[in-house]
Amino acid sequence: MDNNAIIQISELTKSFPMGKSAFTALRDINLTLGNGEFTGLIGPSGSGKTTLLNIVGSLDSPTSGEARVLNQSVGRLTAREAAQLRKKSLGFIFQSYNLLAVHTVFENVEFPLLLLKIGAAERKKMVMDALEWVGLTDKVRSKPPQLSGGECQRVAIARAMVKRPSLVLADEPTANLDAANSHHILQTMVKLNEELKTTFLFATHDEKVIGYLRRKIFLLDGKVAKDEWVKADQTVK
Repeated sequence: MDNNAIIQISELTKSFPMGKSAFTALRDINLTLGNGEFTGLIGPSGSGKTTLLNIVGSLDSPTSGEARVLNQSVGRLTAREAAQLRKKSLGFIFQSYNLLAVHTVFENVEFPLLLLKIGAAERKKMVMDALEWVGLTDKVRSKPPQLSGGECQRVAIARAMVKRPSLVLADEPTANLDAANSHHILQTMVKLNEELKTTFLFATHDEKVIGYLRRKIFLLDGKVAKDEWVKADQTVK
């Protein structure tokens, strides 16, 4: 195993029971992601990309094989240990935002820091830094119903990034946004990747997202069909 890898996946298979048989969503996956990558799992619905993202995020376990995330074998973690990994080191961005509607923007972004028991003064600075990264310092007292879809997704990015995680997992993060907001969100994530050296892993079939990726891992029928790096001058600026 490569101790410098953020993610290392070896001979991974994931099956789900279906009546008396089983459905194999992933088969014989071998992948390594290094620090600071901006990479996407690309494929049609049913290709296995979200299943793989969930395993990397310690929300699920392999049926066989191994997925190591930050040098921890996901399949061997207890529920408590998996929760600790997510709490301390992983950030999640979903297409549905998953914001708490009755809480302010500040409170939504602050929530991961409360779980880490960080002191009030430091929490405030970290939240305001995160909101500055996404250009929403003027919305601290607003609540999600008062925001546009693009603003809600920027709050979700701030919440994912506020603890400066080693790895951010983004599942179709632009699915509910128009083109202009999608590009704004993606440009924000590229900037955070470059400035904070955070590794980003997407699950997507959105061409807008694909245009920003520096590595594209194509999944088809649960297998890696193609894994290619993109030259810097071929990504969206």
